[in-house]
Amino acid sequence: MIPIHPQPVAGHAEQLRWITPAGMLPFTGVAATLPAPLAALRDDGTLAQVRVEPAAIVTTLRPGRQWSRDGARVRTALHAALADPTHWTTADNGGEPDDGPLRHAAQELLDGPVGDLARSHGGHIELLDVRDGTVTVKLAGACHGCPAARSTLRQGLEDQLRRSHPQLRAVTADPNRG
Repeated sequence: MIPIHPQPVAGHAEQLRWITPAGMLPFTGVAATLPAPLAALRDDGTLAQVRVEPAAIVTTLRPGRQWSRDGARVRTALHAALADPTHWTTADNGGEPDDGPLRHAAQELLDGPVGDLARSHGGHIELLDVRDGTVTVKLAGACHGCPAARSTLRQGLEDQLRRSHPQLRAVTADPNRG
């Protein structure tokens, strides 16, 4: 059984964030179709929405529902639904991925371990943009023109992002900035 545990969503008593292993599902955003156990809860009026995050699934109860009464059913359905991730699809958003979680993860890595590596060699990597699953960065200081910068971007930033964000298309360095 896949380990999940609920976490309250501050300011939203109708929501629970179910922490899951990262990358359980191949997308982020509002789920359009769901496996039968969760779809049944949406159809019977228990759930209003199911949103996928990189390492969590946020479930929203419909008005009049309560976690004390409905939480166990949601947990059971979620366990069953995660056992077969093939029946999940994202809501139609014009084909565009939800880049917010990817942007946040990229910035965390650049503020943390990947950025620390660059800074330890006198360089700096700045996040410029995240659009349509592509992360664009600026290489500055010792990173600009460094032959090892490509390895840092691929093995450091891209590989780590891809583990939890399968929608990542590419990590690119803007050649016009740096």
